[in-house]
Amino acid sequence: MKEGIHPEYREVIFKDISTDFAFKTRSTIKTGDKITWEDGNEYPLVKLEISSDSHPFFTGKQKLIDTAGRVDKFYRRYGKKS
Repeated sequence: MKEGIHPEYREVIFKDISTDFAFKTRSTIKTGDKITWEDGNEYPLVKLEISSDSHPFFTGKQKLIDTAGRVDKFYRRYGKKS
């Protein structure tokens, strides 16, 4: 392999901020945050909004997040016409 062209491949902690679920894996993602893991070592931290612990497909719970009235806008535009 050529030297200096490959990103650093290291262990990283991914943490779901909505459920505090975290897991350790290897990645090349760059982050400035760090966390101390269960083994006492410090690892880079990547904060996630959705993971398998909070995603409706995996949990079986459907959450409707309507941040900008998108559902109402859809119904006004494409809803049944009288």
